[in-house]
Amino acid sequence: MNLNQVTVNLADYDASVAFYRTLGLALIVDAPPDYARFEAPNGATFSIHRSAHGVGRGTVVYFECDDLDAEVRRLEAAGLAFESGPRDESWLWREARLLDPAGNEICLYRAGENRRFPPWRVDQRRA
Repeated sequence: MNLNQVTVNLADYDASVAFYRTLGLALIVDAPPDYARFEAPNGATFSIHRSAHGVGRGTVVYFECDDLDAEVRRLEAAGLAFESGPRDESWLWREARLLDPAGNEICLYRAGENRRFPPWRVDQRRA
């Protein structure tokens, strides 16, 4: 099983589409005011959807960047505001966090091999 699609709630369609396009995702489905789908450079897809249940925090979406610091500088220059980072975390990832227009938390990070193979990884043969 492979994860290749994530959908989060939206509050303002135009603001959300602009935000995710600024992050660098390609808009591939444009169905205002309720739905849009984007494609990441690796082929994974990400979508926004107007939910009858409203919006709020709780979901965190992670996008890995080859050069996190350069990406943060690019996005700040494009007018996006970060809540934190970039900073090195104790779990061996470098992270920067911001909110999308609906309040969904977005974590841009660089983990490299530590995402799948941290020093404390459980040996799957014993699981």
